[in-house]
Amino acid sequence: MDRNSIFGIILIFLILIGYSIWTSPSKEELENRKRKQDSIALVQQAELEAAKKAAIQKPALQDTIAHSTDSVDVAKQRTIRKDEYGSFSKSSAGTEKRYVLESDLLKIVLSSKGGGIRSVQLKQYKTFDSLPLTLFKSDTSIFGFNFFSNNRSLNTTSMYFEPFWPDSKFAGQDSIHVSGKDSIEFSMRLYPDAADSGFNKANYIEFHYVIKGNNYMNGFDIRLVGMGSLLASNVNYLNLDWKTDMLQQEKSHENEKLATTIYYKYLSDDVDYLSERKDENKNLNTKVKWISFKQQFFSSTLIAKTAFNSADITTVTKPATSKARYLKSMAAVITLPFDPLQQVNAIPMNFYFGPNKYKLFRQYDLQLEKQIPIGWSFFLLAWINRFAVIPVFDFLSSFNMNYGIIILILTILLKIVLFPIAFKTYMSSAKMRVLKPEIDEIGAKFPKKEDAMKKQQATMDLYKRAGINPMAGCIPMALQMPILLAMFRFFPASIELRQQSFLWAHDLSSYDSIYNLPFTIPYYGDHVSLFTLLMTISTIFYTKISNDMMASGTQQMPGMKTVMYLMPIMFLGFFNSYSSGLSYYYLLANVFTFAQMYLMRKFVNEQKIHLQIQENKKKPVKKSGFQHRLEEMAKKQGYNSKK
Repeated sequence: MDRNSIFGIILIFLILIGYSIWTSPSKEELENRKRKQDSIALVQQAELEAAKKAAIQKPALQDTIAHSTDSVDVAKQRTIRKDEYGSFSKSSAGTEKRYVLESDLLKIVLSSKGGGIRSVQLKQYKTFDSLPLTLFKSDTSIFGFNFFSNNRSLNTTSMYFEPFWPDSKFAGQDSIHVSGKDSIEFSMRLYPDAADSGFNKANYIEFHYVIKGNNYMNGFDIRLVGMGSLLASNVNYLNLDWKTDMLQQEKSHENEKLATTIYYKYLSDDVDYLSERKDENKNLNTKVKWISFKQQFFSSTLIAKTAFNSADITTVTKPATSKARYLKSMAAVITLPFDPLQQVNAIPMNFYFGPNKYKLFRQYDLQLEKQIPIGWSFFLLAWINRFAVIPVFDFLSSFNMNYGIIILILTILLKIVLFPIAFKTYMSSAKMRVLKPEIDEIGAKFPKKEDAMKKQQATMDLYKRAGINPMAGCIPMALQMPILLAMFRFFPASIELRQQSFLWAHDLSSYDSIYNLPFTIPYYGDHVSLFTLLMTISTIFYTKISNDMMASGTQQMPGMKTVMYLMPIMFLGFFNSYSSGLSYYYLLANVFTFAQMYLMRKFVNEQKIHLQIQENKKKPVKKSGFQHRLEEMAKKQGYNSKK
């Protein structure tokens, strides 16, 4: 770089410095610029504060406008409610509140809306999957009654009640607990409007509850005080609406559904019920003592101290889904007596929320035990269960043994009682076996079909000479059938077996699944019940042994042999989803029958029986009194019996 280039660069640098100094603002200009910036900042700050103040004042203005609008709407709504509810317009609006009445056995939830029971929990029981056992839920429960007031049809379920504590020591408490022999009283009251403002608390509709510490039966009264002037003067009854959806409590939805229905008792008649297998509606036109929403092991029952005038009851089956756990919808419209001329109308009742226990039901002396299906339609089954099986079962239960052992002992006792009948049956079959060669000879003598009558006559003559009654084996078997059927009714209905485990069975009142199938077999199910399988196998062996022991019966009716083998297979599908306690009992009965047959065969000498039969043949045949009378009648009519 030469000298001229260096001089040029220095000159340009000096020019730039001089230009920057010449163009820079003076001190006065800097102060003026600062004053302008400060003024702008002050204006912006003022605008920001004004915006904030406007933002605060705007909602207040809106609230003022809205409040004015709401006041108009509230007044309008009050007018509408007054037109719709008349003297109960103020009770038509409110906030729902829950109240809990708890005893040693029950947890009852009441609601201020409607004043009725919204849910009931049985504290000493659980569902099949270990959840708290609730009989019904608040969202599917309705309890209240219709009435007419000032030409308006009203319903208590849509109105708001106020709590009332008859016992002042519980006043103000939303949750009350009672234990032992103590009891508590609690009321929900519906008040009409006062003339000026508020409520007229001298008159009211009251739901009065009496909860006992250690009892499933609790008091419930409906009281109408000073309602004569508010309710229609020409009305002498009230319709109480009671509706709820019954919840599934047991493992088998289908079995529990078939045991769920409405039971009822007329005041002067027996207990009856709606169909368990189909939806049904029935109008009970005469006085009714009680109405019960009955499940397999639990019931919700409304009982009149005197009687209900009439009732209309309905059951509707709920569809089975994986989410919903409902069995059936129950509904009862119950007619209650009402006298508008009385200052106080009290309708005393009781509520029963609890288990279907025979001994417990009997204590109340209301025929509630008729809800337990132990064979009431056939008196003999009911007698066997009532006077024999249930007392023995309760006695064995008092020793706190496992219920599998109790069933074992019960089976042994029944086999001991039935042993004379079993021995009679065995002796009859033994005599038939001894006569089999002679019966075969008769069959060979009359081989043709047209000689069937002669063959039958010859066989009966052989029986008569041998002193054998061919029906002797059937009669003892027929005598055992009521006991077998009584057991069939007893075990599935026994709540004592509910959730009682034994061996691989977790619940003796339900099926004992040892394997869940990935598919469903028609008429069998989607699981394998081991007790049922073992019972079926033992029954097939028992059938084979019985056929082998019967000398000639299966030869005379060969088709019967096939039927006898098919029956256990058919029952396999039926018992697969039934009570495992019942299958276990039948299995034990078969095992003990095998043991009896083995011992009797070991100690009964069939050669001696054969000799006795041969001696009987030598004796003259005695005519029965009936046969002798027939011959005498024939002689009087000129008939020669020899011809």
